[in-house]
Amino acid sequence: MFLFLLLLVTLSGCRASHRNPNTLVFLIESSPANLDPRIGTDAQSEHIDQLLFDGLVKRDAHFQFEPALAASWAQPDPKTLIFHLRPGVKFADGRPLTARDVVWTINSMRDGTVISPKAASYASVDRIEAPGPLTVVFHLKQPDNFLLTNLSSSAMGIVPYGSGRDFWRHPVGTGAFRFVSQQIDQNVVLARNPLSWSVQPNIGRIRFAVVPDAITESLELEKGSADVAVNSLPMDSLPVLAKDPHIVVQDAPGTVIQYLAFNLRDPILKHVRVRQAIACAINRPLIIQTLLGGHARPAYSLLPPGHWAYTGDVPHYDYDPARANQLLDQAGFPRGAGGIRFHLTMKTSTDEGTRVLAAVFQQQLARVGIALDLRSYEFATFYSDIVRGAFQMYSLRWIGGNEEPDIFSYVFSTSRFPPKGGNRGHYSNARLDQLLDDAAATSDMDRRRADYVEAQKILARDLPAINLWYQDTVIVHNRRVTDITPGPSGSFTFLDTARLAESR
Repeated sequence: MFLFLLLLVTLSGCRASHRNPNTLVFLIESSPANLDPRIGTDAQSEHIDQLLFDGLVKRDAHFQFEPALAASWAQPDPKTLIFHLRPGVKFADGRPLTARDVVWTINSMRDGTVISPKAASYASVDRIEAPGPLTVVFHLKQPDNFLLTNLSSSAMGIVPYGSGRDFWRHPVGTGAFRFVSQQIDQNVVLARNPLSWSVQPNIGRIRFAVVPDAITESLELEKGSADVAVNSLPMDSLPVLAKDPHIVVQDAPGTVIQYLAFNLRDPILKHVRVRQAIACAINRPLIIQTLLGGHARPAYSLLPPGHWAYTGDVPHYDYDPARANQLLDQAGFPRGAGGIRFHLTMKTSTDEGTRVLAAVFQQQLARVGIALDLRSYEFATFYSDIVRGAFQMYSLRWIGGNEEPDIFSYVFSTSRFPPKGGNRGHYSNARLDQLLDDAAATSDMDRRRADYVEAQKILARDLPAINLWYQDTVIVHNRRVTDITPGPSGSFTFLDTARLAESR
């Protein structure tokens, strides 16, 4: 912290003046893994994709659906969904959007044209028809309450007909911004899309600069060589930055959830008492107050509080080292030489915040006899390992996707092992599968809620992953950027309407 303060003092008065005043510089922790909206599921890919692409529908501030590329839709029966597209919409390269593009986008995931972890989200679809250039009809095998969610802008984006596996190299969408260039591990550049149907952004150009080091991020903002960072700065730097007359720190309650995941194929972690013990060994309140500066709330479900399907009435494994030790003894892992019960390995990215958090876990688990070995990799390598299940433990965040109960199926259903979904830890519970299938098929809201309440209780007991905390949305920005409204998911869509004081 002293070094951080010293550097800020040294650099005060040296604000950047030699850069394009019409370009907003946005700091991100890592390169997006894949800017094809059919494929990318990491946070950076999804956030940037929302600026480049549109789904058929979108969600408002209350998580209700409203029109996007579809001007309207109807459901004449539980297994038929009809969308009427907006006329006159064009892709950023000038091609008109038609029903053929929608059919191609969905079918290219379903038939393996692109290998997509999102493909299983459309398993209920029997066939898709385009009876007219602006009409798309989905025929379902069975009712699917989550199809609208999986066709929304936060979940996917419509791509042009014929887009193949190399589409990520130069993605073309209908969003408020268009893709200009990408240099892996350096930057992504977007520009205002003059053909956007929805809004004409005030900002002409955005450069997403990849800065994996948190202290460097802070210094770039202080120097004035960067404009915005969202949820990526160390919390202990926020009070310092807030004192800078050129910088604004905005904070709002968020739905982004930090979690700790386990590989249940591992001979140690397959024991539920071991996972429960790890939960009891982690002092979440202390981490929230120290590392996060109080900018978070403890989480006991993937769903955010206030959601219609949320329940907090679940088994709790709060900080209790004595209970952790008891559970580990019961699981058959007594202390050995040096008090160590066993070793585990946690993989992390090279992001500073992630590494610091892992180091805290390492210290806290050591107190109950678990030796946690840490392995850090560049994000692309780290994420590739996670997706293919090459890990014992890791920690990431769910961003936006946990605002709908379909997250339970995507992450924990037996049918959603990669590459068909996000069940990376290979958790399987027949009762949970039954509950989630029933909730997806019924239109009875009371029955659906009952299913999800029981599902949350099962997951809170089995702990295939530990829900740690809901992170506040914290946007730190230069005062030349105005009209910023933080969203609960920490998305970048505030850029659609934000302004640069010097833009012209």
